[in-house]
Amino acid sequence: MRLRFLSFLAAFISLFTVMSGLSPSVAEAQVTKSVRVGVIKFVSHPALDADEKGFEAALAHSGFKEGVNLEILRHDAQGDPAKAEAAARALVLANVVLIHTIATPSTQAAARVATAVPIIFSAVTDPLSAGVVPSHSSPGQKTGSLITGVSDMWPIRLQLEAYSRALPQIKRWGIVYNPQEANSVKHLQILRQAATPLGLSLVEVHVSNSAEVPAAAQSLVGRVEAILHTADNTTAANFEAVIKVCEQHRIPLFAGDIESVARGAIAAYGNDYYLVGYAAGKKASLVLKGVKPGSIPWGPVEKYSLVVNAKAVKTMGISLPAGFMGRADRVIP
Repeated sequence: MRLRFLSFLAAFISLFTVMSGLSPSVAEAQVTKSVRVGVIKFVSHPALDADEKGFEAALAHSGFKEGVNLEILRHDAQGDPAKAEAAARALVLANVVLIHTIATPSTQAAARVATAVPIIFSAVTDPLSAGVVPSHSSPGQKTGSLITGVSDMWPIRLQLEAYSRALPQIKRWGIVYNPQEANSVKHLQILRQAATPLGLSLVEVHVSNSAEVPAAAQSLVGRVEAILHTADNTTAANFEAVIKVCEQHRIPLFAGDIESVARGAIAAYGNDYYLVGYAAGKKASLVLKGVKPGSIPWGPVEKYSLVVNAKAVKTMGISLPAGFMGRADRVIP
């Protein structure tokens, strides 16, 4: 609870510069008018589901409560960019005043279609390379457009360095990802750069949909010594298939988001997606109170946690250094 409180505090501080520039009538306005907002989630899996819950909690804490003065039109694109684009069109026709897009493909789709509607994104790895924010806008800066939000860029180099120190004997790491996801491509670029100086090699397997994940994970058996789950929504939607392979063959499985640890990965040093969504929700509440989205800086959530799954450690047959376990913010029994 203390970790979540501190993370909430960090989210509030990140918005201080925006709030301080507002008149009391805007920042402290009582919410009386009912508003309709849309949500486009690229695919349902625990990390993005937690993001969605955090966003709605932030709206409620800011005075926008569903069923009272807030209507939410939710869409799940089921991992299909075409469905994400169709959802954006539907929300435009429904006259929503704001769209919350969860994950990179959803945001790209909405940006193409909903050109006159404010968009608050979350869980977008690299908004710049994805073309979501203007090229002149760096993290922590205003976009000057109708789009702002929260990036979920993981500390990829730090993650790989930490996992490599925990298991220094492992040199071949397997990766399953969808090359059609811009967020995954960006992660792989950074991973490759980080692996070389550490003397590590990456064995990459591509998938185009979540149904292909079981066979992809199985194809890594005998070819790698560990598997690393990157920020790939296609794989995350069928992460249990990867866990099953790793448990059956005692292959260590690490992740970059803490929700995946609860699902069965050994450990992750990364984001709490509830807080990613919560930070986006605070930005959205400002827009609903009259602040222009282009005047609200976008940027990452910079609070990371190390979470270890003790049961997974035993199931996958490894032993982690005491120092690694001792640094954990939370250990799942």
